[in-house]
Amino acid sequence: MGGVALLARQMGHDVSGSDTNVYPPMSTQLIDQGITLQDGYAAKNLQPKPDLVVIGNALSRGNPEVEAVLNQGLAYVSGPQWLGENLLRDRWVVGIAGTHGKTTTSSMIAWILEYAGLNPGFLIGGLPLNLGLSARLGESQFFVVEADEYDTAFFDKRSKFVHYRPKTVVLNNLEFDHADIFENIEDIKRQFHHLIRTIPGNGLIIKPQYDKELVEVIGMGCWTEVENTSIANGIDSSARWSAILDETDASSFQIDSKGDVLGRIEWTLTGCHNVYNALSAIASAMHLGVDAETAIAALCEFKNVKRRMEIRATIGGITLYDDFAHHPTAIASTLEGLRAHVKTQRIIAIVEPGSNTMRAGVHADALPISMEAADMGILYQPLESTLNIGDYAKKKGDLRLLNSIDGIVDLVCREAHSGDHVVFMSNGAFAGIQERVESLLNKQFPSG
Repeated sequence: MGGVALLARQMGHDVSGSDTNVYPPMSTQLIDQGITLQDGYAAKNLQPKPDLVVIGNALSRGNPEVEAVLNQGLAYVSGPQWLGENLLRDRWVVGIAGTHGKTTTSSMIAWILEYAGLNPGFLIGGLPLNLGLSARLGESQFFVVEADEYDTAFFDKRSKFVHYRPKTVVLNNLEFDHADIFENIEDIKRQFHHLIRTIPGNGLIIKPQYDKELVEVIGMGCWTEVENTSIANGIDSSARWSAILDETDASSFQIDSKGDVLGRIEWTLTGCHNVYNALSAIASAMHLGVDAETAIAALCEFKNVKRRMEIRATIGGITLYDDFAHHPTAIASTLEGLRAHVKTQRIIAIVEPGSNTMRAGVHADALPISMEAADMGILYQPLESTLNIGDYAKKKGDLRLLNSIDGIVDLVCREAHSGDHVVFMSNGAFAGIQERVESLLNKQFPSG
């Protein structure tokens, strides 16, 4: 929604918005662009009367501002519908869907197009460090959009991505998530197939070769060419796009297209999940007319996305990372990539189960296992939480359950030593714990 507000502002509209708990980097982006933020929801926020109210999918009936919109008969629309009708209909839309990796892959594709001088438009659910904004109109026909399967609004229960009508589509992966709106994975697969039904025959679908759920979605009916990706080390792959790892942490790998090595990517990112993201980004860029050499060169300069294993600081030899994490699979793949990179150095992972699905306990058995690559795992379980992972926690050696932010801050600052890697993993603000640990460590190690 913040990105939609930025796009509306760039189109010349006067924009204001209401939300709660708005935090950087989105809050600073909005303020810098001259967008007025109201903290909290109230009928008075609709004065003077707006021409149109764009309502996000986090809001439901009973919200005071939603009720005021309805009672006053104001014109309203969902964010995805507004985007589709006002921006995307005349653009070549590149949509990136999947349970994981949407933000990073979207950022990679937008950066490749920018590097190639194409000045794309984009709407990304994070802040790409190469681009400096999460949303931009752009000046070319290309528009890159993070295509989410979550429902559109309280009045439109279809997945958001059905509004986008993309021509180039990346399907990163498919797992069960969003238990608050989907009963099972079959519900999600059905929505993904609704997306496939909107892709034109002269478009392109890019997906990992061995994702069982996506193979089944394609099997439900497909009218568009499909190109597969894979990591080919030791695997007989027939994928159109493959990577050959030079380093186990995936910081260096070759790009192979049907036996033709197109180049090598060397970057600061780690983890096989990012290799798949890179393959999809290159395949997408080539569908848009960018040559492989340019795409590979761009990715060698890719700086990742804010809060995607972002190094906040190194204090007293302790490296602090901030990572956006919403699912056990993402947590596991991120920590495994870091483990391969830092070898035997100690990793301390602090996880806040912040998504609706994790808070509901759907992934309670997978959460402790997802932290196995860390030497110490810390799970934040506030007293009011109904998530019960006590029994599952026994599956992980050194896993601590703490119900206070103060307790976690004290534990981390007491346990962390030079050479350690401390990773904060949450899809929210995590009560500012990152800043608090950083501040306390700076006092412990005043020389940095």
